[in-house]
Amino acid sequence: MRSMSVAVSIAALLMLSPAAMSAIVKGDPSKGKVIVDQVCAACHGVDGNSVASANPNLAGQHPEYIIKQLQEFKSQKRKNAIMLGMATPLTDADMANVAAYYSKQTPKAIGASDKALVDAGQKIYRGGIAAKNVPACMACHGPSGAGIPVQYPLVSSQHAAYTAAQLKAFRDGQRTNNVPMMEIAGKLSDAEIKAVAEYIQSIH
Repeated sequence: MRSMSVAVSIAALLMLSPAAMSAIVKGDPSKGKVIVDQVCAACHGVDGNSVASANPNLAGQHPEYIIKQLQEFKSQKRKNAIMLGMATPLTDADMANVAAYYSKQTPKAIGASDKALVDAGQKIYRGGIAAKNVPACMACHGPSGAGIPVQYPLVSSQHAAYTAAQLKAFRDGQRTNNVPMMEIAGKLSDAEIKAVAEYIQSIH
């Protein structure tokens, strides 16, 4: 008998309330590990902690968020040629299994690469930029960067280079799969993006 995560399409899941979606998305971590070992580990690490700063850490990430991103890579709502190739062969069940596996891994602390920027980044993350009408990052991602399950991703201990690249992509219209992030990032300078990315990397 197929599980609910297989029977219900991801597209349909995204129309549900956060509570309903959380209850339905139940992948099999052991099956996910098989896929991770064969497909994902080279870029994201076997345990979800990527050694390359250009590739995001996925350890501990909310499974609903991982599934959503994989589905949007596959549909090209989020454009990335490499991830299009990786996501296209995956079924809804595969995505749920991979998400379940990575969500159970433990994120590793990275620390700050540029400690001089951490204080400036902390101010933006915790207080926003009133003069630019930029809200505090922690309003959605939480004081510790844990995010709010289903709705907002975990960001703590994420590579600063990856975070900065995504914020610039949102700002410059290269990543269009999240309108609120496009609006927020659109108000940030390169220096502000770099600072907040460094702070995010430093929290754990």
